[in-house]
Amino acid sequence: MEKAAGVAPGGAANDSTIAAQPAIRPRRKLAWTPARIGVYGFLIVAALFFLLPLYVMLVTSVKPMEEIRLGTLFALPMHATLEPWLQAWQSACTGLECDGIRGGFWNSVAIVVPSTVLSIAIGAVNGYALSFWRPRGAGLLFAILMMGAFIPVQVMVYPLVRVLAAVNLFSSLPGIVLIHTIFGMPVMTLLFRNYYAALPMELFKAARIDGGGFWRIFLQLMLPMSTPVIVVAVIMQVTGIWNDFLLGLVFAGSEHLPMTVQLNNIINTTTGERLYNVNMAATILTSLVPLALYFISGRWFVRGIASGAVKG
Repeated sequence: MEKAAGVAPGGAANDSTIAAQPAIRPRRKLAWTPARIGVYGFLIVAALFFLLPLYVMLVTSVKPMEEIRLGTLFALPMHATLEPWLQAWQSACTGLECDGIRGGFWNSVAIVVPSTVLSIAIGAVNGYALSFWRPRGAGLLFAILMMGAFIPVQVMVYPLVRVLAAVNLFSSLPGIVLIHTIFGMPVMTLLFRNYYAALPMELFKAARIDGGGFWRIFLQLMLPMSTPVIVVAVIMQVTGIWNDFLLGLVFAGSEHLPMTVQLNNIINTTTGERLYNVNMAATILTSLVPLALYFISGRWFVRGIASGAVKG
């Protein structure tokens, strides 16, 4: 009879559990209010504003010149070809030489890697020292660093040219790496200082009680906890250094010109007909590294910001 009535042993407990569960509410329908329509409309227009140039570059880069001459800017290619990409990479003229943009790619890699590592390492140590050790004059030092972050680059170009020329580093790879490290240090210091300032001071005090010194605490305690801010710093530095044009043009020298300078040379070097498909392909090749970095590590960038990497 109990089974027929739907009551099993321990049925009272089961009834109370069922009664305690919240009722499932039906999902509310999305209301298309004027405000919501306006928001979606703005987002669509903004997306088109940024995606339309990329679409034009992609479509033009795979069109032969015969189709480009027809003036169909937004039309898909009738006979797609990758020849402009190969020409931009291998044989496009960047001035007197016609070796493509690949030389600029490896120059940019040689500039970006050490500049990013050095600026992040120095910024992390500075931020750690200013947050926990707080030496005498730390506030003044931090203020000077922040002043350096807000001084326009153009104002400092000529004095830096004179200084690097005096120490025989002008127009050299170590010289351009040093320049990017100097300009990246203030922002990296601010980034790591704000991140470390949000960590509990008790961690540092406990490490000091255990006998930890400056470098031991930094390398064994603080650095392993710094993954979110390091990801943010890497994205900021790689993107900024890779996209730089002015500093690479002035300080790198003719043998170490970065990819952005080589791209400018390709576009402005014209012998006969201007090859728009090659120019577009070279432009996309130049922007591939920042785009790939964004798509691969964009979510970690958001996580780093949310975890306090840029909070002050």
